[in-house]
Amino acid sequence: MLKKIILPIILSFLAYGFWISPNFKEISAGVAIFLFGMFSLEEGFNAFTGGTLEKILRKSTNRMWKSLSFGFTACTIMQSSSLVSVITISFLSAGLIGLVEGMGIIFGANVGTTTGAWLIAGFGLKVKISAYAMPMLAFGVILIFQKSKSLKGFGYILAGLGFLFLGIHYMKEGFETFQNQINLTDYAMTGFAGVLTFTLIGILATIIMQSSHATLVLVITALSVQQISYENALALVIGANVGTTISAVMGSMTSNIDGRRLALADVIFKVTAGIFFIILINQITGFVDIISESLGIADDNYTLKLAVFHTIFNVAGVIIMVPLINQLVRLVSFLMPERKISVAEPMYLNESAFELPDTAIAAVRKESIHLYNNAFAIIAHGLSLHRHDILSENDL
Repeated sequence: MLKKIILPIILSFLAYGFWISPNFKEISAGVAIFLFGMFSLEEGFNAFTGGTLEKILRKSTNRMWKSLSFGFTACTIMQSSSLVSVITISFLSAGLIGLVEGMGIIFGANVGTTTGAWLIAGFGLKVKISAYAMPMLAFGVILIFQKSKSLKGFGYILAGLGFLFLGIHYMKEGFETFQNQINLTDYAMTGFAGVLTFTLIGILATIIMQSSHATLVLVITALSVQQISYENALALVIGANVGTTISAVMGSMTSNIDGRRLALADVIFKVTAGIFFIILINQITGFVDIISESLGIADDNYTLKLAVFHTIFNVAGVIIMVPLINQLVRLVSFLMPERKISVAEPMYLNESAFELPDTAIAAVRKESIHLYNNAFAIIAHGLSLHRHDILSENDL
């Protein structure tokens, strides 16, 4: 129902933007190409989820530091916290990992998203990355048409990276030409009202684009050509981080109770961090200046300072929340209790568990064992016996 309302609004907004400004077309095309690149990357990585990724995940979540490391590494490689969230919810739904391990992966993925901001701010805006995009697209498309699943996967990954670079290029070009016609900094808002307004804009943009990476790239490219103020860009980054919870929420809709609890924990984590940073925005901005100066970042290099702010936001949130993870588990379990059922229902079979081959197999196996235990109990009680008596060596 929500999609039916949002889609016409987005299409109407785009049509109006195309009509009033030809440069808006270039920016919008850049966003669209960037999002298509993320979709291609996801397709590529899905080609390798037939066992390898799942086995690594299974062995890498038995300690909190391992869960955090896996989430960070996976998000750094995939450049998509949304894909990591979907995979994590799938494993949680299939009963392969626990809620605490799932939270660790999600928290680690939040820190992993900071690598994208550094790459874009430090490399992507200084080099003509569209030159790298063309060979990637050419080789990627050739590999996509191969029959081998691995080659096809590599093809999608190469094409995805090519589209990401091309999208960043068009967004930057669009904002540079847009600057000649209209200066968005004329609409900048200062003070607490400005922080709240642009945080909400960041949340809305991320919900619409379904990607905090896309919002972040849009903010960095606009900031690089001085189309938005530094203060407003910081607020947009906070909004983008809060808005990215929509991926986990949507992914949990077809999940079991633990999947929904994980999505709720992600929302609580990011909203809490967002509120904390909004309240202390002036103090944190001063801290960003100190860190930037120690790293040798120029005082007027706002794009790199934005990357510093984004890193502090995510790392500080994780440092605060990890010691409180058990309390967070209790809170989400209290807010979202187990639903009492009058008839037996599948415990592991749900749409989220079928997102990946390994989780689907694991879910079917665990559900078969669950069904066996239920049937065993019914038959035993029907014979006025207990299961532990039957399984023991006692003479029945």
